[in-house]
Amino acid sequence: MDAFYPLRRLAAGMLACAALTPAATLAAADDAARFPDRPVRIIVPFSAGGVVDSVTRITAENMAKVLQQPVIVENKTGAGGAIGADLVARSPADGYTLLAVSPSYVVGPLLNPSIQGKGGKDFRAVAGIGAVPNVIVVPASSPLRTLPQLLDAARKQPGTLTYASAGIGTSNHLSAELLAQMTHVKLTHVPYKGQPEALSDLLGARVSMMALTSAIARQQVQSGKLRALAVTSSKRTPVLPDVPTVAEAAPLPGYAVGGWFGLVAPQGTPDAVVRKLADAAARATADAATARRLGELGMDLGPQSAAEFDRFLDAETKKWTGVLKTAGITAQ
Repeated sequence: MDAFYPLRRLAAGMLACAALTPAATLAAADDAARFPDRPVRIIVPFSAGGVVDSVTRITAENMAKVLQQPVIVENKTGAGGAIGADLVARSPADGYTLLAVSPSYVVGPLLNPSIQGKGGKDFRAVAGIGAVPNVIVVPASSPLRTLPQLLDAARKQPGTLTYASAGIGTSNHLSAELLAQMTHVKLTHVPYKGQPEALSDLLGARVSMMALTSAIARQQVQSGKLRALAVTSSKRTPVLPDVPTVAEAAPLPGYAVGGWFGLVAPQGTPDAVVRKLADAAARATADAATARRLGELGMDLGPQSAAEFDRFLDAETKKWTGVLKTAGITAQ
């Protein structure tokens, strides 16, 4: 055998690989240019009919018009959103399977590190959509008529006032916990399986207060069953324009909590595909009819590019890491 045969064989193999690399690159670029050429799926990791599901379906409907392909919303529930997140994390990184995310996307992994979560290992940001504020409400029969009165009562009788939530780590829970920490009062948390169960006990005055999703709060406030004390967002909501923000009412500058929404994709999804998806989400929510429907849910629209949403997720992670650590909150 030729003594140089192994070297020539190695060189030939290297040349073949080099020849394939541009071809593979061109193929990937061509796939991104043609994206999407089939339906796109958005996985909602919570039940149908909830606010995450509603926001996603309204947005997806108009994204389909922009992308000129069906955008199908599927509910994959369980384990606090972890089952849906794991499904998307294991999907091909081609832009055809996305995950609808909300505060639990950030908070879940902080409570339970085994849950798939935000970060370079699993996902990359695609687009932010906006946020739905909570409204701090009390039963109509409550003697508390303002947020300062509620805080004064909490200071005089630490731990006596109770607040309901849809569960540990939900935005209902975190809204009240952040309020307690920033005002140095003690409130007692009463977690439920969801907002309907929590609302039932709140209406029955079996709990003192709740940071309730604004669309639901509006119905109950307008019917006279609940009294609104403050909105948790940084600015007032059109849903209840006469209700002050926590920052105004407490006063508590810097306080802001909302149920935000966005989309993420498996890590490795091409930049060009992410840009197309982010553009589609922004154009979808800019549509007047879509914006109106989202507004009826109490949403404050705030489209974010992938880079903007990524920075937002980092800020949320840092914020709630500190809050949870201070409170000693863990999954139960």
